Amino acid sequence: TEAYAKVFFDRSHQDIDALINREYSLDYDPSRDFAAAHQGAPGAATAVDAALRLDTTVMLVDDPVKRVDNMTMAWGLEARVPFLDHEFVELAATCPAELKLAHGGKGVLKEASRKLLPSAIIDRTKGYFPVPGIRHLHGEVLDLVRDALNSDSARDRALYRPEAVEQLFAAPNETRTTLGSNALWQVALLEMWLQTMEGIRVGGSRG
Repeated sequence: TEAYAKVFFDRSHQDIDALINREYSLDYDPSRDFAAAHQGAPGAATAVDAALRLDTTVMLVDDPVKRVDNMTMAWGLEARVPFLDHEFVELAATCPAELKLAHGGKGVLKEASRKLLPSAIIDRTKGYFPVPGIRHLHGEVLDLVRDALNSDSARDRALYRPEAVEQLFAAPNETRTTLGSNALWQVALLEMWLQTMEGIRVGGSRG
């Protein structure tokens, strides 16, 4: 779990506690407990297999696959992900961990593809799939962040400690999360999402 947290957790439980008000705080770390429960379940022979099981059954389904489906359907497209064919995934899961990590990852797939694809494609650096997060806040984007976090909704919700937000605003581009994201931007994104959800609920109740 510790190794998994270092790679995938963008904030520690202590970092979150320092950011949010006490009424929202928890005495335990739900993210770490969630990962530990999945990784400790029977059926995974190695730590690599346990991490991949969590990635395949939770992270993959709830994040990139959902994003691909949402964005393609928004434009009337029907995307297909052939590497997620269930028989293919089941076969890959049976490979020993050393083969899964060979050649920097996907070793079996890379070697099987060499007769079909040039090395320039197989060995190139992995592309960046997620939408890049904003790292430098300035101008209209910084104004958007300031409006969101200073809004009546944000004040009424009181999710964040005012002094923590003020500290982020004092140097909006200097605080980075563990994985390198702009901390103030992430804080604002959550607040804007909460405000969007509030608007949907209010609109639905009126309808």
